[in-house]
Amino acid sequence: MTCRYFIELSFRGTNYHGWQIQPNALTVQSLLNDALSVLLREPVFTTGAGRTDAGVHAVHFVAHFDSVQKGIESDPDILFRLNRILPEDIAVQRIIAVHPGAHCRFDAVSRTYIYRISREKDPFITGLSWHIYGNMDTESMNRVSATLKELSDFTSFSRLHSAAKTNNCRIMHAKWEEKENLLLFTVKADRFLRNMVRALVGTMVEVGLGKLSEKEFRKITERRDRSAAGVSAPARGLFLTSVEYPEGYFDIYKK
Repeated sequence: MTCRYFIELSFRGTNYHGWQIQPNALTVQSLLNDALSVLLREPVFTTGAGRTDAGVHAVHFVAHFDSVQKGIESDPDILFRLNRILPEDIAVQRIIAVHPGAHCRFDAVSRTYIYRISREKDPFITGLSWHIYGNMDTESMNRVSATLKELSDFTSFSRLHSAAKTNNCRIMHAKWEEKENLLLFTVKADRFLRNMVRALVGTMVEVGLGKLSEKEFRKITERRDRSAAGVSAPARGLFLTSVEYPEGYFDIYKK
């Protein structure tokens, strides 16, 4: 009989072709699987709470895996040894023993992303933000971002030929804010389509730069045509910051 564990981690996505295993590409999932397999001396395959595009970062990511070993979560040396095996740009923070029926992807109720735009050249955040020269109208950007909570179909901001069964998402929060020399877009939803946040950011930036009107933005959302929206913002500025579960979830599913 196997035991199921949730694992919380973070990673800088610069060197990886996203989270999910892909042929002939270096991914976070493949390295985590290998590290856990070496550490636990058994084949381990993780399941992620979602997938990230190549180059996208995660402050908080959740996965789960099964193992024949019990008590992994209570061994104080496991995290230390696991992090020694993993490269410097991947870090595991916690392992939680859960009920065999718990599922990190299907049980999650929301995900939160933050996109970072740098307003000034800064060598300390190069590669971790999108540097845009010029003033942007953040008030108009916030007005169009507020309309996202009224939408359900995000086909206009989804990668073409995606395998998703539906392009419907429920956005709970979407807001731009300025913090020092950064412009931050925070968006929270029950699910996200591939390339969705980057496509939204790229299109809203065109509104902020005056290249696209607020009325035109709303028309784009109604057309359900990816070619009508703006270009995707660079992956380097996007961070998954939170994966959330129902209140009391771990009290119910914790083994």
